[in-house]
Amino acid sequence: MDTPVAAPSAYPPLNMQVHTPTLSLLGATDALLERLVPVVRKGVATEPPWPFDDPMSLYKDSPDREWSWLRAVWSGRGRVTESFWRLYFVVVLDGEPVGMQDLIATDFAAFGTVSTFSWLSPDVRRRGLGREMRQAVLHLAFDGLGAREAASDAFADNPASNRVSAALGYRPNGVDHATRRGEPAELNRWRLTREHWLPTRRPDITLAGVSECRPVLGIHDAD
Repeated sequence: MDTPVAAPSAYPPLNMQVHTPTLSLLGATDALLERLVPVVRKGVATEPPWPFDDPMSLYKDSPDREWSWLRAVWSGRGRVTESFWRLYFVVVLDGEPVGMQDLIATDFAAFGTVSTFSWLSPDVRRRGLGREMRQAVLHLAFDGLGAREAASDAFADNPASNRVSAALGYRPNGVDHATRRGEPAELNRWRLTREHWLPTRRPDITLAGVSECRPVLGIHDAD
């Protein structure tokens, strides 16, 4: 599988990569974000049921949609501390960027818990890629960063996301509520422990650039 090759960044989070036989998650460099702009411009969330809670730049009209989306990623990349971090990855399929997969943690050193967020171009949905990219980022979280558990949530009327969580071994973890486009809606919450992930661990997922990134995230190996 061909993936873009670029000179290494001085900032380790931008060098991290996760590869499966189908797709790659590559650190969201500006070059990759620019290549993803046409997908955002075309529209990611185009009809109900709306998948994202508020606030969400992807609900805005173009060109404010692209500008707000870029600003949000740039701002998020600059907020990495030991108490909070969000890693942004561009999903690359057959050499082309088709979406994003994020990995998020608060006080990771204390709790070892991560959550995920993702979106895909409508042109490549219903091909099992949502499940593949979630498996890829979970491999990074558990195998690469030593996470203890992963959380996820999805609106109750988002069957695709809920099916992915159930298929990957997440257990129901209650319900919550959030607004989307200003209207209230019910969220299903999911939880996946390391114990329940291990039996599903895939041997064909590879990581790159993780050891150099761990200190940036406040993950310090025991002596």
